[in-house]
Amino acid sequence: MKFSEYVQYDGIGLAQLVQNKEIQAHELLEIAIQRAEITHPQINAIVIPMYEQAVKNVNNHTNGPFAGVPFLLKDLHQQYAGVATSFGSKSFKNAQYIANENSEIVNRWVKSGVVTFGLTNSPEFGIKGITEPEAWGSCKNPWNLKYNSGGSSGGSASSVAAGIVPIAGASDGGGSIRIPASYCGLFGLKPSRGRTPWGPQASEAMHGAAMQHVLCKSVRDSAAMLDATQGSDHSALFNIQSPTEHYLQAIQKAPKQLRIGFSTTSPIGTKVSPDAVNAIQNTVKLLQALGHVVEEATPQIDGMALAKDFITTWFSQCAYTVNQVKKQFGAKDQDFELDTLAIAAFGAKASALDYINNLNNWGIYVAKMNHFFTQYDLFLLPSTASVAPKNGEVKTPAWQIPILKTLLKVDQAHLLAKGKLVEQLIKNNLQWVPFTQLANITGLPAMSVPLYWNKNNLPLGSQFIAPFGREDLLLQLAAQLEQAQPWTSRYSSIAL
Repeated sequence: MKFSEYVQYDGIGLAQLVQNKEIQAHELLEIAIQRAEITHPQINAIVIPMYEQAVKNVNNHTNGPFAGVPFLLKDLHQQYAGVATSFGSKSFKNAQYIANENSEIVNRWVKSGVVTFGLTNSPEFGIKGITEPEAWGSCKNPWNLKYNSGGSSGGSASSVAAGIVPIAGASDGGGSIRIPASYCGLFGLKPSRGRTPWGPQASEAMHGAAMQHVLCKSVRDSAAMLDATQGSDHSALFNIQSPTEHYLQAIQKAPKQLRIGFSTTSPIGTKVSPDAVNAIQNTVKLLQALGHVVEEATPQIDGMALAKDFITTWFSQCAYTVNQVKKQFGAKDQDFELDTLAIAAFGAKASALDYINNLNNWGIYVAKMNHFFTQYDLFLLPSTASVAPKNGEVKTPAWQIPILKTLLKVDQAHLLAKGKLVEQLIKNNLQWVPFTQLANITGLPAMSVPLYWNKNNLPLGSQFIAPFGREDLLLQLAAQLEQAQPWTSRYSSIAL
């Protein structure tokens, strides 16, 4: 099989070839590794290769819906026993940390039949919407190498878009599946709170705001992989209700006529690009042509208040992570990026009362969304406020760096997040990606669907949010949109 043939298949398609003995798994792996090596100097997507291990074990992966399909893990909370993992950080990389057991999500991926041959680039601890860690360097966007792949699942997104693999591991705590899906023209689904496991290393992440799944080209790959991984494990805080039918079966039928509310206004009052507006307007027209009822409507939620609560959790989680890594490895400040230290400093100063108040507010947002869904089946909005930023465009201004360093030395960096500066801090952090945190805070399933490319051939996704536990509805609609406006032929324009 030539690469030009390999790249035309999705994961299920490749697995069917293996099952029908039209090709062997080791042949697929050879193509994937060759493509990885060819594209690595350009996109820098795979940071921890597992080539020798994959070649040795490839013949053990002959069962499951993805039998023999080349696969990549994200270098963040997707641990593979005996393999190094860095969480995108110099602290883990310098300590030469080796995972001592598989993450449960990895066990379920292995059981699905995939052949894992590496870990993909991620920002330090996944805290940014771009992938430019000091530990590994910037991950480039295959559509245009001047642009970033997004984050935090940027390496996985670049790997799929570049044709290295048809499907790759990802996770989403503030948009980290949907953001790179938007920037790289992929399909990306964030499952409901509790739908996929976090054990045995943890019971959950960010109070269930963060979830694990995949990035892929086809809707059916996402559906089949969710069938393979859904359900709690022994470490879970609660058991989510199982779906009434397999997701792969659900997408075989079109959804009923849906009532969909949409918005193109940033919930934090930041700029939304013409591309993002055009993407949603085009999607609205497509939905209407398919017979759905679409009208402008938004949940009655204070977007800035929600952003503050998200940032409180995000920054506090970063503070906890940095503290734990320092204890585990004896890491020093120089083992972390400046932005990470600043975020951790902000988070460390949140009081217990502030934090509990923040978590209690999550329930208010859930109630508001539940009320919205009494009138609408889905909520449509841009996945991102613009197409991908250029590499190096999203960074701390040079003039702020010496100020941050000075304040960190005297333990006063948190003062930058006080008073009127709070809203500006939020806008600076979320202006590129103000639309994704709503689904994380509320635990609702959400997806980014690649339906729009601008005049420069850069993609921007349309995001849909559904009621809790209704991944089936999202996947049904996605399959209908995929059939009405196919996007897979666009990948052939990527020249690497």
